[in-house]
Amino acid sequence: MSLSAAFVSVILIWSTTPLAIKWSALEAGFSFAVFSRMVIGTLLCAALLVTLRVRFPLHRRARLAYLVSGTSMFGAMGLSYWSAQFISSGMISVLFGLSPLITSLGAMLWLKEEALTANKLAGIAFGVLGLFTVFYGNLQLGSEAVLGLAALLLAVVVQSLGLVWLKRIGDDSPPLATTLGSLLVGLPLFFAEWMLTAGGVVPAALSGRASAAIVYLGIVGSVLGFVLYYYLIKYMEAGRIALITLVTPVLALLLGSYLNGEVVLPQVWAGTASILFGLALHRWGTRWMGGSGSRL
Repeated sequence: MSLSAAFVSVILIWSTTPLAIKWSALEAGFSFAVFSRMVIGTLLCAALLVTLRVRFPLHRRARLAYLVSGTSMFGAMGLSYWSAQFISSGMISVLFGLSPLITSLGAMLWLKEEALTANKLAGIAFGVLGLFTVFYGNLQLGSEAVLGLAALLLAVVVQSLGLVWLKRIGDDSPPLATTLGSLLVGLPLFFAEWMLTAGGVVPAALSGRASAAIVYLGIVGSVLGFVLYYYLIKYMEAGRIALITLVTPVLALLLGSYLNGEVVLPQVWAGTASILFGLALHRWGTRWMGGSGSRL
Protein backbone atom coordinates (compact mmCIF):
# COMPACT_ATOMS: atom_id res chain seq x y z
CA MET A 1 0.00 0.00 0.00
CA SER A 2 1.23 3.50 -0.84
CA LEU A 3 1.77 6.04 1.92
CA SER A 4 -0.97 8.26 0.50
CA ALA A 5 -3.52 5.44 0.55
CA ALA A 6 -2.53 4.48 4.10
CA PHE A 7 -2.76 8.12 5.21
CA VAL A 8 -6.25 8.58 3.77
CA SER A 9 -7.37 5.21 5.16
CA VAL A 10 -6.31 6.11 8.70
CA ILE A 11 -8.19 9.42 8.46
CA LEU A 12 -11.34 7.62 7.31
CA ILE A 13 -11.03 4.92 9.98
CA TRP A 14 -10.47 7.39 12.81
CA SER A 15 -13.28 9.62 11.56
CA THR A 16 -15.86 6.83 11.32
CA THR A 17 -14.90 4.94 14.49
CA PRO A 18 -16.75 7.29 16.91
CA LEU A 19 -20.01 6.95 14.97
CA ALA A 20 -19.66 3.16 14.90
CA ILE A 21 -19.06 3.19 18.67
CA LYS A 22 -22.21 5.26 19.14
CA TRP A 23 -24.36 2.97 16.99
CA SER A 24 -23.13 -0.22 18.65
CA ALA A 25 -23.12 1.04 22.26
CA LEU A 26 -26.64 2.45 22.18
CA GLU A 27 -28.29 -0.66 20.79
CA ALA A 28 -26.15 -3.53 22.07
CA GLY A 29 -25.23 -2.03 25.42
CA PHE A 30 -21.81 -0.47 25.90
CA SER A 31 -20.16 -3.45 27.66
CA PHE A 32 -21.33 -6.10 25.18
CA ALA A 33 -20.48 -3.84 22.23
CA VAL A 34 -16.88 -3.30 23.29
CA PHE A 35 -16.38 -6.93 24.43
CA SER A 36 -17.66 -8.38 21.15
CA ARG A 37 -15.48 -5.93 19.24
CA MET A 38 -12.43 -7.10 21.14
CA VAL A 39 -13.28 -10.77 20.57
CA ILE A 40 -13.38 -10.18 16.82
CA GLY A 41 -10.18 -8.15 16.89
CA THR A 42 -8.34 -10.75 18.96
CA LEU A 43 -9.32 -13.65 16.70
CA LEU A 44 -8.38 -11.75 13.54
CA CYS A 45 -5.10 -10.52 14.99
CA ALA A 46 -4.14 -14.04 16.11
CA ALA A 47 -4.99 -15.44 12.67
CA LEU A 48 -2.84 -12.79 10.98
CA LEU A 49 0.04 -13.43 13.36
CA VAL A 50 0.01 -17.16 12.52
CA THR A 51 -0.57 -16.68 8.80
CA LEU A 52 2.18 -14.09 8.41
CA ARG A 53 4.48 -15.98 10.79
CA VAL A 54 5.13 -12.93 12.90
CA ARG A 55 7.05 -13.64 16.08
CA PHE A 56 5.26 -13.17 19.40
CA PRO A 57 7.94 -12.27 21.99
CA LEU A 58 7.39 -13.27 25.61
CA HIS A 59 10.46 -11.74 27.24
CA ARG A 60 10.02 -9.48 30.26
CA ARG A 61 9.91 -6.17 28.38
CA ALA A 62 7.34 -7.50 25.90
CA ARG A 63 5.12 -8.85 28.67
CA LEU A 64 5.27 -5.50 30.45
CA ALA A 65 4.36 -3.71 27.22
CA TYR A 66 1.37 -6.02 26.69
CA LEU A 67 0.22 -5.42 30.27
CA VAL A 68 0.49 -1.63 30.06
CA SER A 69 -1.05 -1.40 26.61
CA GLY A 70 -3.87 -3.84 27.45
CA THR A 71 -4.88 -2.16 30.70
CA SER A 72 -4.74 1.35 29.22
CA MET A 73 -6.78 0.13 26.26
CA PHE A 74 -9.36 -1.30 28.65
CA GLY A 75 -9.59 1.96 30.54
CA ALA A 76 -9.78 4.14 27.45
CA MET A 77 -12.19 1.94 25.50
CA GLY A 78 -14.42 1.10 28.44
CA LEU A 79 -14.86 4.77 29.34
CA SER A 80 -15.33 5.78 25.69
CA TYR A 81 -18.10 3.24 25.10
CA TRP A 82 -19.83 4.21 28.35
CA SER A 83 -19.69 7.91 27.49
CA ALA A 84 -21.07 7.25 23.97
CA GLN A 85 -24.46 6.67 25.60
CA PHE A 86 -24.67 10.35 26.58
CA ILE A 87 -22.68 12.41 24.08
CA SER A 88 -22.50 12.73 20.30
CA SER A 89 -20.10 10.69 18.20
CA GLY A 90 -18.39 13.83 17.00
CA MET A 91 -17.49 14.79 20.56
CA ILE A 92 -15.58 11.53 20.96
CA SER A 93 -13.27 12.50 18.12
CA VAL A 94 -12.95 16.11 19.31
CA LEU A 95 -11.79 15.15 22.79
CA PHE A 96 -9.44 12.47 21.48
CA GLY A 97 -7.92 15.27 19.45
CA LEU A 98 -6.38 16.36 22.76
CA SER A 99 -4.39 13.13 22.93
CA PRO A 100 -1.22 14.49 21.23
CA LEU A 101 -1.12 17.42 23.65
CA ILE A 102 -1.53 15.22 26.73
CA THR A 103 0.96 12.66 25.38
CA SER A 104 3.51 15.38 24.69
CA LEU A 105 3.06 16.88 28.14
CA GLY A 106 3.45 13.44 29.72
CA ALA A 107 6.62 12.83 27.70
CA MET A 108 8.03 16.17 28.84
CA LEU A 109 7.38 15.47 32.52
CA TRP A 110 8.09 11.72 32.60
CA LEU A 111 10.58 11.04 29.83
CA LYS A 112 12.24 14.47 29.65
CA GLU A 113 12.08 14.14 25.86
CA GLU A 114 11.10 17.68 24.89
CA ALA A 115 11.59 21.15 26.23
CA LEU A 116 8.51 23.08 27.25
CA THR A 117 8.87 25.90 24.72
CA ALA A 118 6.61 28.94 24.50
CA ASN A 119 4.74 27.63 21.45
CA LYS A 120 4.13 24.23 23.10
CA LEU A 121 2.82 25.91 26.25
CA ALA A 122 0.58 28.14 24.13
CA GLY A 123 -0.69 25.11 22.23
CA ILE A 124 -1.61 23.36 25.47
CA ALA A 125 -3.34 26.55 26.67
CA PHE A 126 -5.47 26.73 23.51
CA GLY A 127 -6.30 23.05 23.93
CA VAL A 128 -7.47 23.62 27.50
CA LEU A 129 -9.47 26.67 26.40
CA GLY A 130 -11.16 24.59 23.72
CA LEU A 131 -11.91 21.87 26.26
CA PHE A 132 -13.61 24.34 28.61
CA THR A 133 -15.59 25.77 25.69
CA VAL A 134 -16.81 22.31 24.73
CA PHE A 135 -17.82 21.56 28.33
CA TYR A 136 -19.61 24.89 28.58
CA GLY A 137 -21.52 24.19 25.36
CA ASN A 138 -22.70 20.86 26.74
CA LEU A 139 -23.89 22.17 30.10
CA GLN A 140 -27.27 22.95 28.57
CA LEU A 141 -27.61 19.31 27.47
CA GLY A 142 -27.85 18.12 31.07
CA SER A 143 -25.77 16.41 33.72
CA GLU A 144 -25.49 13.13 31.80
CA ALA A 145 -23.74 14.88 28.90
CA VAL A 146 -21.28 16.51 31.31
CA LEU A 147 -20.60 13.15 32.99
CA GLY A 148 -20.09 11.61 29.56
CA LEU A 149 -17.57 14.30 28.63
CA ALA A 150 -15.75 13.88 31.95
CA ALA A 151 -15.50 10.10 31.43
CA LEU A 152 -14.28 10.64 27.88
CA LEU A 153 -11.63 13.11 29.03
CA LEU A 154 -10.42 10.52 31.54
CA ALA A 155 -10.30 7.98 28.68
CA VAL A 156 -8.08 10.33 26.67
CA VAL A 157 -5.74 10.82 29.64
CA VAL A 158 -5.53 7.06 30.26
CA GLN A 159 -4.71 6.34 26.61
CA SER A 160 -2.18 9.17 26.35
CA LEU A 161 -0.28 8.27 29.50
CA GLY A 162 -0.37 4.62 28.45
CA LEU A 163 1.46 5.60 25.26
CA VAL A 164 4.06 7.49 27.29
CA TRP A 165 4.55 4.46 29.53
CA LEU A 166 5.01 2.22 26.48
CA LYS A 167 7.61 4.65 25.18
CA ARG A 168 9.41 4.42 28.51
CA ILE A 169 9.38 0.60 28.36
CA GLY A 170 10.91 0.71 24.87
CA ASP A 171 9.81 -2.72 23.70
CA ASP A 172 10.76 -3.53 20.09
CA SER A 173 8.22 -6.31 19.45
CA PRO A 174 6.44 -6.35 16.07
CA PRO A 175 3.40 -4.03 16.09
CA LEU A 176 1.05 -6.92 15.29
CA ALA A 177 2.41 -8.86 18.27
CA THR A 178 1.99 -5.84 20.55
CA THR A 179 -1.58 -5.42 19.32
CA LEU A 180 -2.39 -9.10 20.00
CA GLY A 181 -0.70 -9.04 23.40
CA SER A 182 -2.69 -5.95 24.34
CA LEU A 183 -5.94 -7.55 23.24
CA LEU A 184 -5.19 -10.74 25.19
CA VAL A 185 -4.64 -8.68 28.34
CA GLY A 186 -7.69 -6.50 27.78
CA LEU A 187 -10.15 -9.22 26.75
CA PRO A 188 -10.67 -10.75 30.23
CA LEU A 189 -11.17 -7.25 31.63
CA PHE A 190 -13.82 -6.44 29.03
CA PHE A 191 -15.49 -9.79 29.76
CA ALA A 192 -15.57 -9.01 33.49
CA GLU A 193 -17.04 -5.58 32.74
CA TRP A 194 -19.78 -7.17 30.62
CA MET A 195 -20.61 -9.68 33.36
CA LEU A 196 -20.74 -7.00 36.06
CA THR A 197 -22.73 -4.38 34.15
CA ALA A 198 -25.01 -6.53 31.98
CA GLY A 199 -24.94 -9.90 33.69
CA GLY A 200 -23.36 -11.46 30.61
CA VAL A 201 -26.67 -11.16 28.75
CA VAL A 202 -26.41 -11.19 24.96
CA PRO A 203 -28.86 -8.75 23.31
CA ALA A 204 -31.92 -10.59 22.00
CA ALA A 205 -31.79 -8.82 18.66
CA LEU A 206 -29.51 -6.37 16.94
CA SER A 207 -30.22 -4.28 13.88
CA GLY A 208 -28.07 -4.66 10.81
CA ARG A 209 -26.54 -1.26 11.54
CA ALA A 210 -25.45 -2.18 15.07
CA SER A 211 -24.11 -5.58 14.00
CA ALA A 212 -22.19 -4.05 11.11
CA ALA A 213 -20.75 -1.41 13.46
CA ILE A 214 -19.43 -4.08 15.84
CA VAL A 215 -17.87 -6.12 13.03
CA TYR A 216 -16.42 -2.97 11.44
CA LEU A 217 -14.82 -1.90 14.71
CA GLY A 218 -13.48 -5.40 15.37
CA ILE A 219 -11.85 -5.77 11.97
CA VAL A 220 -11.10 -2.25 10.79
CA GLY A 221 -10.94 -0.26 14.01
CA SER A 222 -9.06 -2.74 16.19
CA VAL A 223 -6.67 -4.32 13.67
CA LEU A 224 -6.41 -2.57 10.30
CA GLY A 225 -6.33 0.91 11.82
CA PHE A 226 -3.44 0.01 14.12
CA VAL A 227 -1.45 -1.73 11.38
CA LEU A 228 -1.78 1.22 9.01
CA TYR A 229 -0.93 3.71 11.74
CA TYR A 230 2.25 1.82 12.67
CA TYR A 231 3.07 1.68 8.95
CA LEU A 232 2.80 5.47 8.72
CA ILE A 233 4.94 5.94 11.83
CA LYS A 234 7.66 3.81 10.25
CA TYR A 235 7.75 5.45 6.81
CA MET A 236 6.21 8.94 7.07
CA GLU A 237 7.57 12.04 8.76
CA ALA A 238 5.91 12.99 12.04
CA GLY A 239 4.72 16.38 10.76
CA ARG A 240 2.48 14.83 8.12
CA ILE A 241 1.15 12.18 10.51
CA ALA A 242 0.14 14.98 12.89
CA LEU A 243 -2.23 16.30 10.22
CA ILE A 244 -4.49 13.30 10.90
CA THR A 245 -5.48 14.68 14.30
CA LEU A 246 -6.35 18.02 12.69
CA VAL A 247 -8.69 16.48 10.12
CA THR A 248 -10.52 13.71 11.96
CA PRO A 249 -12.43 15.79 14.58
CA VAL A 250 -14.03 18.03 11.96
CA LEU A 251 -14.84 15.10 9.67
CA ALA A 252 -16.30 13.12 12.59
CA LEU A 253 -18.53 16.06 13.57
CA LEU A 254 -19.80 16.36 10.00
CA LEU A 255 -20.44 12.61 9.71
CA GLY A 256 -22.30 12.55 13.02
CA SER A 257 -24.45 15.47 11.93
CA TYR A 258 -25.21 14.05 8.48
CA LEU A 259 -25.58 10.32 9.24
CA ASN A 260 -26.88 10.41 12.81
CA GLY A 261 -28.72 13.74 12.97
CA GLU A 262 -26.48 15.04 15.76
CA VAL A 263 -26.76 18.75 16.53
CA VAL A 264 -23.39 20.50 16.73
CA LEU A 265 -23.67 23.57 18.96
CA PRO A 266 -21.75 26.76 18.10
CA GLN A 267 -19.74 26.38 21.30
CA VAL A 268 -18.63 22.94 20.18
CA TRP A 269 -17.39 24.30 16.85
CA ALA A 270 -15.57 27.11 18.69
CA GLY A 271 -14.01 24.66 21.14
CA THR A 272 -13.00 22.34 18.32
CA ALA A 273 -11.32 25.21 16.47
CA SER A 274 -9.40 26.15 19.62
CA ILE A 275 -8.24 22.58 20.21
CA LEU A 276 -7.11 22.16 16.60
CA PHE A 277 -5.31 25.51 16.63
CA GLY A 278 -3.60 24.43 19.84
CA LEU A 279 -2.49 21.18 18.19
CA ALA A 280 -1.11 23.06 15.18
CA LEU A 281 0.65 25.61 17.38
CA HIS A 282 2.12 22.85 19.54
CA ARG A 283 3.40 20.92 16.51
CA TRP A 284 4.52 23.67 14.13
CA GLY A 285 4.67 26.82 16.28
CA THR A 286 8.46 26.94 16.37
CA ARG A 287 8.59 26.88 12.57
CA TRP A 288 5.99 29.64 12.34
CA MET A 289 8.01 31.77 14.75
CA GLY A 290 11.18 31.25 12.75
CA GLY A 291 12.62 28.69 15.14
CA SER A 292 12.56 31.13 18.04
CA GLY A 293 10.51 29.05 20.44
CA SER A 294 12.14 29.76 23.81
CA ARG A 295 12.61 27.11 26.48
CA LEU A 296 10.70 27.65 29.71
